[in-house]
This record gives sequence, structure tokens and C-alpha cells, in this order.
Amino acid sequence: MSDDASLAGLRERLVAEVLETSGIRDERIAAALRDVPRHLFLPHLPPEEAYLDDAIVTKRDSEGQPISSSSQPAIMAIMLDQLDLAPGQRVLEVGAGTGYNAALIRHIVGPSGAVVSVDIEADLVDRAREHLASAGYPDVVVVAADGAEGYPPGAPYDRMIATVGVSDLAPAWLHQTGPDARIVVPLDVRGSQLAVAFGRAVSSHAGSAGHWVSRSIAPCGFMRMRGSLAGPERVVVLQPGISVILPDGLTLADGQEVDGAALAAFLDGPPAEFATGVRASSLQVFWGLGLWLAAGDRRSCGLAEEQPAEDGGTARLARAPLRGRGMLATAGIVDSGGIAVLATDQPDGRSGQFTLEVTGFGPHGPELGAALVAHVQAWDRAGQPGAARLRVDAYPRSSPDEPAPASDALLIERPATRFVVHHP
Repeated sequence: MSDDASLAGLRERLVAEVLETSGIRDERIAAALRDVPRHLFLPHLPPEEAYLDDAIVTKRDSEGQPISSSSQPAIMAIMLDQLDLAPGQRVLEVGAGTGYNAALIRHIVGPSGAVVSVDIEADLVDRAREHLASAGYPDVVVVAADGAEGYPPGAPYDRMIATVGVSDLAPAWLHQTGPDARIVVPLDVRGSQLAVAFGRAVSSHAGSAGHWVSRSIAPCGFMRMRGSLAGPERVVVLQPGISVILPDGLTLADGQEVDGAALAAFLDGPPAEFATGVRASSLQVFWGLGLWLAAGDRRSCGLAEEQPAEDGGTARLARAPLRGRGMLATAGIVDSGGIAVLATDQPDGRSGQFTLEVTGFGPHGPELGAALVAHVQAWDRAGQPGAARLRVDAYPRSSPDEPAPASDALLIERPATRFVVHHP
């Protein structure tokens, strides 16, 4: 299928799916999705696959872990909506990927605007330039560099967006944006990830640069940034296709270094099963309960399994509460003696509401499982709070403004920024 009418039909179907999934109503974003040919940015795929509302891995590292992708169009649309684009704006993008997102931005800001995209991988930059040129957007500037440094020759920018998960706000981004700028980033919050649109707050110190506050927040999931601004999160491969995601690096909360082989052996052992009595959906689990665990337990972690299309139902995480295209994932808590993760009562992965269960592995599995059940039930008693009710304040260390977090707020200390995550 490659004739113009068929391609237009595929794009119309994608637009309809994205609008329904994302809930956005910005016609400029819809027009960009309708006009920009995504299949030219994914030339290795047939158009029928390129126009699915799915994230598509485009590069892996030496261990087989994904390091670059074309993001899910619905998530891209949500973040572009958060960015509040308009014709004539100058935009900095960190994380070029295939170049598709930069093309969408360029379509919206028009010929009077300017788009600069920076990526640390030189081969991805070369391909992104080729894709952009073939799609009719050769004037997008694509630069091979560490995105943490921004791109000073194109400053000042009206808008800045990262398409990779970040754990900090680079000082260069703040310095290269104008007074009314908006910055949208997938912010890592101890293993969970939120698309946060930041705007400048009014500083209490006259004539000085103050802190930044969230204007909107949406749940998201992106590959993490590499280079000088790489965060503490680490991914450890336990078995082929199965990885544990550790938000605080390779040292566990009990002070021990993670032992991937030991954790893998725990998963092969007999499980300890627990009921929670709590019903929820996938979205509530990952963007509500996941944040609850991240904020309330230093042992929080994620567990993911890639499932080949030809897999005959033998996935280790068959009852995981989150299912994507070829991917199963769950959340839990871990220490050097075991791991406990969330599961559902639906082995066939049906969507909608399900009853949460907990499975513990290893010598500490029963203890960790009981603790995880307590977290689930406490989250339920609190009304199952999610990302929509959160606020994130960002205090650059160069700013005279000082955070004064409430007792129930999560304070995240990063090299360049202090983040306060709280419910206002």
C-alpha cells in the first residue's frame, strides 16, 4: 500500500486514534499529524505499521536495550499541546530520534519559525536529516551534540522540549529560553515519568531569575537521556528480555549493590502470592500507584519484559498490569534479598478494571509482598490519587528562591535543580 489515497487514509485513521486517546483538541496538531508523512521517518517499516499509534524502537545498545525510538504519536500530541506552539516561534528539541517530532513542530511554527533538534548519536542525526529532507522539511537544523548544552547559536528560544526522559533541568536550557518560554520535559520521578510543562514563576527577588512551576502534567514514558545529564536510574538485565529498572542507581535501599544474577534466580523460585482487594485500571496503576510507590518507598522499582510477536503465551510477566506492543511491565519494591511486584487477576490481559495482586520472590519475598500490599491499600484509601492532581516546582540552584516543601511533599535533589512534587 503506497498510493497517495491509501497513505492519506492511513494518516486519517492515525489522527482519529490520536485525538481519541490523547483528548487534545488543537487543530494545528491534528493538521500536522495529517500532513507529515510518518512512513518517511520509518522507511524500514511498511506504511500500515508506521501509521499505528505505537512507539517503535529504532536503535538498541550492545546489550539489546532500546536507546532510541519513534515515540507513540498520542504522547507526542499531548506534549505538543503542553508546549503551546504558535507560528513564528523558535523551538529547541533535545532528542532528535527519527526527526518526526521536529517535523510536526516545524509544520506548526511554519516558515517564519525555526526548529533546532539536538541528539547525542551522530548516526541518528544523519538519518533524521535525511528523513526531514525527504518529507519536505530540510530547514530543520539537526545537530550532533550533548543535548544538555542546548544549542546557543539558535537562542533565544520561545519553546524547549525534550523527547527523552530527564532527571534534571540543564542550566543551558534555562539560559537559552526567553522570559515567556515554556519548557516541556518527561521528568523522571524516582522511576515514574511525567510530562511536565514548566513556565517561569514570578520571583520574590526583584531583578533575578526565579524558579519554575508546572503549568500542566501528563503521564508519559520515554527512553532516558544519556550524556552529561544522564540521571541515576539504571536498567539491569536479569534474563534475556527481562529487566529491572532501579530509580536510584545500582545501590539498593538496604545499601547493597544489585546482583542481577541473584534477582534472576529469585524470579525462577517459588512465588509468595498476596491478595489486595483493590480494583484499578492500568493507567491508575502506573500513573497513580507508581507515583505513590516512588514517593513513599525507597525500594520502589520497575520490571519489564519484551515479548516477541511469536511468543506463545510463555511470558514471565503474563499477569503484568501494563501491556504495550510487545512489552509487559509492572512496578514493585526490591532489596538484596528479593522482589515483590504487582500483578492482576487477569492472565489474558483484558483491559479495563482488574483486581490487583502481589507476587513476592526470594527469601525476602513474603516480607516485601506484605509491604507492597500495605502500599496498595493505603493508596486506595487515599482515593487512588494520580498525576493530574500533582504539581511540580523546579528551583534552579542558581536561583535565590528556596523551596519550602510541605511535610507530605517529595523533595528531589539533582545537581542543577531541586524539585518539589506535591499535591497543592
